[in-house]
Amino acid sequence: MKYLTIQGLQAKLGNRSRSSLYRDIEAGRLPKPIKFSARVYWAKADIDAAIAAHAK
Repeated sequence: MKYLTIQGLQAKLGNRSRSSLYRDIEAGRLPKPIKFSARVYWAKADIDAAIAAHAK
């Protein structure tokens, strides 16, 4: 399984700001991140599924 950092997620979603990504997470449009120590990551498959669901 591949994971995205915040920078990778921003790039995948068109260089959106960090605050807009967290607003989308709070609204349920994006999955919550996985925390490893002090860092956060998103499963690439979960992000792809969220994008596909939003496109419908």
